[in-house]
Amino acid sequence: MSQPGGKTPAGAEDDWAAALKEQGSPGAGATIESGSAVEAIAQPANIFPRLTPGASTDGPQDLDLILDIPVHLTVELGRTKIPIKHILQLAQGSVIELDALAGEPMDVLINGCLIAQGEVVVVNEKFGIRLTDIVTPSERVRRLHK
Repeated sequence: MSQPGGKTPAGAEDDWAAALKEQGSPGAGATIESGSAVEAIAQPANIFPRLTPGASTDGPQDLDLILDIPVHLTVELGRTKIPIKHILQLAQGSVIELDALAGEPMDVLINGCLIAQGEVVVVNEKFGIRLTDIVTPSERVRRLHK
């Protein structure tokens, strides 16, 4: 309960100190009073297991936590940059030139991040993509830093 100028009434500090002492047990993150200010004693958190690089605790159980998370999968045919005046002139039957060449593999993106390349296939009159190249995790990280 601050007053204008950032000062707190003397009674408010005592109330806060009493409340903090009630919540914490002595020696485990309890508070001590130093003059008129209340200071917290920092204690390390020992409730989490120590993590080691490359070590997995429960493997498949950890993976189960993320299996139902939806992601956006995009297959990109190509890109181009055109001014708005050309977009306004587009009509049915207009052709837009893309930067990709015919027969070139298409990019497969997950949430905007390139994860694979592939080629178009038609199965039962529906379009699909056959993956021809998977981007390695190290390559994905390298592309992020560009």
